[in-house]
Amino acid sequence: MIEIKLSQGAKPAHGGMLPKSKITEAIAEARGLQYPALEDCNSPPRHSAFDDPVGLMQFVQQLRELSGGKPIGFKMCIGKAEEFSALCHAMIQTGITPDFITIDGAEGGTGAAPPEFSNSVGMPMAEGLTLANAMLIGGGLRDKVKLIAAGKVLTGFSIVRTRALGADVCNSARAMMFALGCIQALKCNTNKCPTGITTQDRELMNGIVVPDKAERVYQFHAKTVLTACEISGALGLESPAMIRGCDIMRREGQHVRTFDELYPHLTVPPGALLDKSAGPEFVRLQTAWDLDDGIVQHSYVA
Repeated sequence: MIEIKLSQGAKPAHGGMLPKSKITEAIAEARGLQYPALEDCNSPPRHSAFDDPVGLMQFVQQLRELSGGKPIGFKMCIGKAEEFSALCHAMIQTGITPDFITIDGAEGGTGAAPPEFSNSVGMPMAEGLTLANAMLIGGGLRDKVKLIAAGKVLTGFSIVRTRALGADVCNSARAMMFALGCIQALKCNTNKCPTGITTQDRELMNGIVVPDKAERVYQFHAKTVLTACEISGALGLESPAMIRGCDIMRREGQHVRTFDELYPHLTVPPGALLDKSAGPEFVRLQTAWDLDDGIVQHSYVA
């Protein structure tokens, strides 16, 4: 599979900086850089291959053809609802849909992210995922696109919860990093990670005893997935794929409500946004879909 990165939850709409000390010969070859590197590699928060949603869909199709039919998708942390709506409209206009969309929550973290961005920018995973799920359903696109979700997926229950919000697949980065030995030293961008995980310094890399760490990660992954399956069974379901918003409840003040009650747009009827048959409870979703509230950025990826 090939994933086009539009943004990530730890630093939405922010580029990246790869210090020259971390640019190995292999990295230089892959990125077309000089080696040995004389300066840092600045990755801007935009793409040169497209500058609007229609261009993105055309690029998806181009990658699909060039790769011989591999699954093609993109990853993003949602900002405004109207921006995701613009992507859905581009899918309908071009007849091109990605195979998957990864919704990264603002909870995402990396020691290389500016704290103001990781703490304050972007839509949290639950809100972003339910919005994407509802728009794809209401736009008649959900059966063509798989949704992957990421954002502090740490436990078996967090997998169940994320499935209930609409995810087909869950990504887990932070938890697996902890299983590998990350101590959150926040040295990711310095090439001086004391655990040897995010560095190309061979002396520091020796801190990772691969056979031991591989077993730790395997056991954590296997038992976390098993717990998710056990919780699904406790709900009376044959598979985690059967989990719905009505199965999970959360206390809000003095009340306990299901996810369907907390996120009513999850119940939008298929295709209802296209013919405007969605009821009054979906007025905000319909407004965002119609792109008529004056705040949409048609070329937000530029």
